[in-house]
Amino acid sequence: MSDLPEVLILNGPNLNMLGVREPAIYGHETLADIESMCHDRAADLGLSVDFRQSNFEGELVSMIQQARDRAAGIIINPAGYTHTSVAIHDALKLSDLPVIELHLSNPHQRESFRHISYVTAVAKGSIAGFGSHGYVLGLDAMGRLLERDS
Repeated sequence: MSDLPEVLILNGPNLNMLGVREPAIYGHETLADIESMCHDRAADLGLSVDFRQSNFEGELVSMIQQARDRAAGIIINPAGYTHTSVAIHDALKLSDLPVIELHLSNPHQRESFRHISYVTAVAKGSIAGFGSHGYVLGLDAMGRLLERDS
């Protein structure tokens, strides 16, 4: 167990298919590539990362609930659940942790149903449209939030 503050990075449905799923929108990097990038950036910032993915809403809710007692913050790419999950919204709110919402693409440049987010209201901020680099930006932002709150 690390003594470094832990950031839970959660990835929602279909993100396990990065690299093969619509690369024109989501890029060619795999989720494993992004995870490696996150561990490297977190180390630079004096943070540790718990990087997870699930295609199941209830499992994501459970991960968020468990983070309440061990994580310093949550970065979440809820993927399709962004637009549908009150349960994830409620779990994030209950966590009492700083939350950063993350999207590889810019939902506001896509179909109108993607313009609604149930996560935005409980997030300190949102990062969208920067591809995999958004995860680095998210860790930088979380590092600042945690530094400010300490």
